[in-house]
Amino acid sequence: MGVFRLNTIESFNTSKLDNRNIDFMVVFTEKIVIFIREYRSRMKDLYPTFDINNLSTCNSLNEIFSIDQFSDYLTGNPNTAKIHRHSFYHLTYFVNGGGDNVIDFKMYEVLPQSIFFMRPGQVHSWDLHSSVEGYVINFAPTFFDQLQISSSILDEFSFLSIFHEDQRVVLSENKKDKINNCFQQILAESSNEINRNSQIIIASAILQICGWASEEVQNGLPIVETGYNSLIFKQFIEQIEHNFLELKMPKDYAALLHITPSHLNFICKQQSNLSAGELIRDRIILEAKRMLVNFKLSVSAIAEMLNYYDSSYFVKFFKKNTGLTPEAFRKQYYKKQH
Repeated sequence: MGVFRLNTIESFNTSKLDNRNIDFMVVFTEKIVIFIREYRSRMKDLYPTFDINNLSTCNSLNEIFSIDQFSDYLTGNPNTAKIHRHSFYHLTYFVNGGGDNVIDFKMYEVLPQSIFFMRPGQVHSWDLHSSVEGYVINFAPTFFDQLQISSSILDEFSFLSIFHEDQRVVLSENKKDKINNCFQQILAESSNEINRNSQIIIASAILQICGWASEEVQNGLPIVETGYNSLIFKQFIEQIEHNFLELKMPKDYAALLHITPSHLNFICKQQSNLSAGELIRDRIILEAKRMLVNFKLSVSAIAEMLNYYDSSYFVKFFKKNTGLTPEAFRKQYYKKQH
């Protein structure tokens, strides 16, 4: 059996079906919806998912923002060294020290004067030297919204894009003092009772950090700001994030966006240098990798959770797009972590 897609139900001519077949289709569709809900629930158990209120923090605001110095953060949250997810944006600024930081299976060397930017939902672990020092900022996706600042402003920064290849920015000499001052300003504002003016100052400082870091990025994701096409591309990425389990084909997303598949592909090529199909496949592969590092799940179980009911097809799909079988990737990742 090949890949199952929900939209195949729409291809039937219901005028030729009797009531019994229609009833079967309704029940079948309901079961698929239940399966997807159960999958999303099970995903929460694959690794710990940290909310801001799960963390030990010295300076926080209503479970939507926190800032700590690294020494305090690591002491209070030793479990952050193990693989986990975040439900929030996560900025780490390393002033001193070193180690390794793994974000969605890409290993980065921790360097002095480097900043890491992480989006909600990413899989993360690190192995840091005891001498590491710097700052950790966590903020909820709604942090800017509650200040009447659209959180979509974060989409402007390439290192917060789903498909950007580098989430580490190493600061040049002329930027490090500016950004260091921003972190110190945020820490100072958070050390006292935080009011609305303090929140605005903190939000402004975070955006300054992102803006100055963005100036350091030489080869960011080449999104071309072309108004309508840029908006459609962002909507497409959002639709992938919500629907990649059940929708696997570009034509499915083109229908959701009310454009033709060829127009969607043109926009994707223009905005990201990748085809619509490549963007969909990349998201599926990323989720597969996230599940493969949980050694309690079999490859066949992972295939089923990703809506591939023929596990051999899933193995071929994974190998074609990564060069490794799922088991080979799992063993390779295990060696990196031990």
